[in-house]
Amino acid sequence: MPGNAERPLRVLVIANQKGGVGKTTTAINLGTALAAVGEKVLLIDSDPQGNASTGLGVGRAQRKTTLYDVLMGERAVADAVVHTALPGLDLVPADPDLSGVELELGQQSRRSFKLRDALQPLRSAGDYTYVLIDCPPSLNLLTVNAMAAADAVLVPLQCEFFALEGLTQLMRTIDLVRGSLNPKLEIQGVVLTMYDRRNSLSEQVASDVRSHFGQAVYQTVIPRNVRVSEAPSFGKPALVYDLKCAGSQAYLKLAREVVLRERERRATAA
Repeated sequence: MPGNAERPLRVLVIANQKGGVGKTTTAINLGTALAAVGEKVLLIDSDPQGNASTGLGVGRAQRKTTLYDVLMGERAVADAVVHTALPGLDLVPADPDLSGVELELGQQSRRSFKLRDALQPLRSAGDYTYVLIDCPPSLNLLTVNAMAAADAVLVPLQCEFFALEGLTQLMRTIDLVRGSLNPKLEIQGVVLTMYDRRNSLSEQVASDVRSHFGQAVYQTVIPRNVRVSEAPSFGKPALVYDLKCAGSQAYLKLAREVVLRERERRATAA
């Protein structure tokens, strides 16, 4: 594992205020694919529904310490880490208690920086190369904490009619976070999900998004795929459930593109 000085930790928040766009599916399968190409990944489940935890086969009984305990300052991130069945991929699980974080933190100082503060030891430890944060589909304190802690935002975007409208709202949110909480927050990229080549609307949305956001949009598109949809009910990422399906292969391709972009970013910054 490369040391922190040689390979700084990269924290990516997977966010979109619109629900049903493939955030959790992308978090699980991108995390799995990054681990498959040799990265060391920590996935943080920041959604009270805990779907990312379930989708990685981590049941309620295994969630003894969760992100809730971390945000409330009761436990360190390291105490909440669960090793998944996949080499190179760890998880900080979620449970319904997370839904009470906004009320419980109330007017505490630095309430928007709880996750950033908690992740600070990981940045110097060198145990991970990526942290992926799966957010709820809303702009609440959990999403704000994730964006305040992140280096960049990765946006899953469903190929459907209202996609650009939702993306415009998200960009405004990112600008607000940059202005008040995290001036270094970048757009890591936009990934088109649930793409259906048989549907002319998918092609039109993809074309519109690329014309608006140019190079920020990944070349890889994630197709609408039954096997990817089935996988969470078996507590497995699609790459484990069916490696050869079109969705799994697309997420592997996306992981390679993410790694390549990071390599280019580091080279430019050097």
